[in-house]
Amino acid sequence: MPGLSGRILVVDDNKVIRQLIRVNLELEGFEVVTAADGAECLDVVHRVRPDVVTLDVMMPRLGGLHTAARLRSDPRTWDIPIAIVSACTQCEVDNGESVRIDAFLAKPFEPMELVRTVGMLVREGRQLRERHDCEGRGGVRKGAGVAERGAAGGEGGRPRDDATGAGGAVPGDAVPGSGVESGGSAQSSP
Repeated sequence: MPGLSGRILVVDDNKVIRQLIRVNLELEGFEVVTAADGAECLDVVHRVRPDVVTLDVMMPRLGGLHTAARLRSDPRTWDIPIAIVSACTQCEVDNGESVRIDAFLAKPFEPMELVRTVGMLVREGRQLRERHDCEGRGGVRKGAGVAERGAAGGEGGRPRDDATGAGGAVPGDAVPGSGVESGGSAQSSP
């Protein structure tokens, strides 16, 4: 699957997990920016403009489900695909905050499953944005298609295994307006 691309915002309070996700995605061609919790995610998401956000559930300051709810309620971020990557079970996630999640991966996760899931979400997110761009010019109601992306995955929100991603940012490019380069962290250095 080398050659995949897209900008991914990885949000996890565990530095080792952030690094593990980052390395696996960068090896496959994705550009990765990280945040240590949901509050930091909300601080950087508009500068980073990710194709996908991965969220842990249990984090200090602002947990993953509350972060997802805030992203969904913001007109600038409502359509960014969100993948929960957590040691919580999918049942616990489903019983938590009532918010649309596009994919769920249980920790410990298989690296290739992570790459497939993120690739699928990048592709589906781009298709949704393209449809909305066309609909906006054609007078079709904005917001149509939101449920379509959620239904595109497999049962229980799990993605299909046959998905791959394509197109997007080139690794090494600076993130516009953020001062963060590809592969960089949203966290500032002391």
